[in-house]
Amino acid sequence: MRQDWSDFLTRQGAGAGQADFGHTADELAAARDGTVVAPLSEFGLIRITGEEAAPFLHNLVTNDIKGLAPDGVRSAGLCTAKGRLIALFHVWHDRNDDLLLMLSADILPGILKKLSMYVLRSKAKLSDATDERILIGLAGSQAEAVVQELGAAIPFPLQATPFDAGQVLRLDERRFVLAVEPAQAEAVWARLAAKARPVGATAWRWIEIASGQPRIVAGTQEAFIPQMVNLETPAVGGVSFTKGCYPGQEIVARTQYLGKVKRRMFRARLETPVDPGTHVYAPETGDQHCGGIVTLAASPEGGFECLVVAQESCVDAGEVHVGAPGGARLVFLALPYALG
Repeated sequence: MRQDWSDFLTRQGAGAGQADFGHTADELAAARDGTVVAPLSEFGLIRITGEEAAPFLHNLVTNDIKGLAPDGVRSAGLCTAKGRLIALFHVWHDRNDDLLLMLSADILPGILKKLSMYVLRSKAKLSDATDERILIGLAGSQAEAVVQELGAAIPFPLQATPFDAGQVLRLDERRFVLAVEPAQAEAVWARLAAKARPVGATAWRWIEIASGQPRIVAGTQEAFIPQMVNLETPAVGGVSFTKGCYPGQEIVARTQYLGKVKRRMFRARLETPVDPGTHVYAPETGDQHCGGIVTLAASPEGGFECLVVAQESCVDAGEVHVGAPGGARLVFLALPYALG
């Protein structure tokens, strides 16, 4: 994160790491009931330039990048040869032909290095673009009206639109991401904060969880295949089964066409926090884990909420424990979309 932006947020009341603006409980309530604006300090950007930027990325990730419209936004995963996710991205075109990839900041250096290994003779160049744009999240029932006041055309879901300070990406009906030129970020923040409650990373993580949207971080790399985190569902929309080969494609396709996915991602409550990647257990699997925590955040209702991958039969039985067979029991909540 740029130091000038970090210093600005501190002056606005943000705590260490922009986890909150001093009132976590109130911020979570606003995330549930109102309209909020958040610095997306837990994310970074990779830029891909060159005439073969789209074909280069297309051949590596789970979604169709060649078919990405100039104003389109797509989710996509990067897998190992065994079909295990090591990154999830939001991908869109910058205001030129470059591609921007938004991903969890803690895994960016390793993913940038890995992607760069595939360049070879491709006419594509990769760089860390985190300091080139300030990422700001906006969510809630009035988010669309707030975007309109910035002078931006209202994008459809999974569409990006330019405005005078950068771009607005619409992820779904209630969630937006603004990719803002650094020189204009403070002014944009002031305009947004006049209409929406400033909240920190904790509240934004809860918004992702409530929306059923996974995030891959260091603790969950190589833990899940795409279908385990619902990537193939229309609501997450991160897999194309017609785009052709990419690392792990055979495993992902075989899982889709030759058998039912036994583990899926669910939303749940728990009373104490745990780290992403923590295993979960059920009586029917004994000492063998039946899944793991994807993401976790404090809940507006008290305690914590998480997205968790678990064996469907264990969830149906209603008894899944965190960290050990006798660990805390999860209470499952509804996702905002149906599984296949």
